[in-house]
Amino acid sequence: MSPFRKHFAALVGCVSLLFLASTSSPTNGRAAAAEPADDVKAWTKEQLPQLIEIYREFHANPELSLHEKATAERLARLWKEQGYEVTTGVGGHGVVAILKNGAAPTVMLRTDLDALPVVEQTGLAFASKVKVKDASGADVGVMHACGHDIHITSLVGVARFLAKHKSHWRGTVMLIGQPAEERVLGAQAMLDDGLFKRFPKPDFAIAQHVDAALAAGHVGIRAGYSLANTDSVDVIVKGKGGHGAYPHTTVDPIVQAAELVMALQTIVSREVKPTEPAVITVGSIHGGTKHNIIGDTCHLQLTVRSYSDEVRKQLLEAIERKAKAVAAGARAPQPEIKVSDGTPALYNDDKLSDRIEKVFRKALGDSKVAPAEQSMGGEDFSRYGKAGVPILMFRLGAVESKRLDRYKELGQDPPSLHSALFYPDAEPTLETGVVAMTVSVLEILKP
Repeated sequence: MSPFRKHFAALVGCVSLLFLASTSSPTNGRAAAAEPADDVKAWTKEQLPQLIEIYREFHANPELSLHEKATAERLARLWKEQGYEVTTGVGGHGVVAILKNGAAPTVMLRTDLDALPVVEQTGLAFASKVKVKDASGADVGVMHACGHDIHITSLVGVARFLAKHKSHWRGTVMLIGQPAEERVLGAQAMLDDGLFKRFPKPDFAIAQHVDAALAAGHVGIRAGYSLANTDSVDVIVKGKGGHGAYPHTTVDPIVQAAELVMALQTIVSREVKPTEPAVITVGSIHGGTKHNIIGDTCHLQLTVRSYSDEVRKQLLEAIERKAKAVAAGARAPQPEIKVSDGTPALYNDDKLSDRIEKVFRKALGDSKVAPAEQSMGGEDFSRYGKAGVPILMFRLGAVESKRLDRYKELGQDPPSLHSALFYPDAEPTLETGVVAMTVSVLEILKP
């Protein structure tokens, strides 16, 4: 063989080896992208028995909003054990845990800590038996009827995986345990206490929420508006009391209230653009003391829901206008109107939602990822978005398919969140929750 042919053959051999290496190596783009998700799923299955025990402990020991002291302490210990830098007492009983593994970006994951004043009726062996006095002094049961115990345990699992697999990611992980979500107070309290000043302001923030109507093992995701603006409105209609036999000597506040209830129904139906979601519900009305007495006042309590800031403002202004108009028509004093307990609509960042949906489909399979329905419920996770952070809250299926099928056979709806009968099927729910949250972090913090 001539020297030229020898050199040519050697060159061809080198090129062939390089080609084989680039297509078969486990470090090429396709395999490397799949490998971390496989690691997460295998690791999560191994950890499930421990996570189930942690979940049951949190479930059996719930605490009301603004009283999450023991829950926060327990979560702080679990995060500290994994090497996170943990700060407690942020915005009340809020917990912040930081794990750095290189420079930016920073991703924040949130869990809520609080439970509800509900007497549990699930019959579970680890059901809550906790009873306390509420702010009014009444004896109430306490129950994790909204899945916050699942959220907490999921972030324990995520924290453990990330601490033990630092080769899979680069950046900063910021975990927060937020108090008082049920009263939509906790997010603002943590922000007011310097959440994004004392700690790194995240580039992205992600949270999950259990869904009682979505099968365990599945997730739901939606870009754009997902949850509503929520406002509570108190209207005290005023009149002039007197004897029920002599109504002409009085200004009846109950008649005004009845007129106002009907007038409020025309705001959404006749003043708001039909394609804009909006709700005004009069949930409570109290007035009078006896059959033959016309009182001085009548108290109405409203919940008001919307998506856009413009419609939110429109609804509140219209309620005030209608209430004052009814009073003027009755020649009554002006009503007292108070707006409280408001939280902004939750808007899932479009680009982040699209990015994470693709990750979910790859990790869980296309059949396990569904479009989440919009809801007129509220969530103060939205406040982190309003603070300038792209956010995403996805839905986590919490009830096994066979249970959902059985409810359907019986012609029943499954127990909803906040029901005394609601309970998640913990094993598949936690497994999916840990995997989904972890692969989201690995996508954002790719090495």
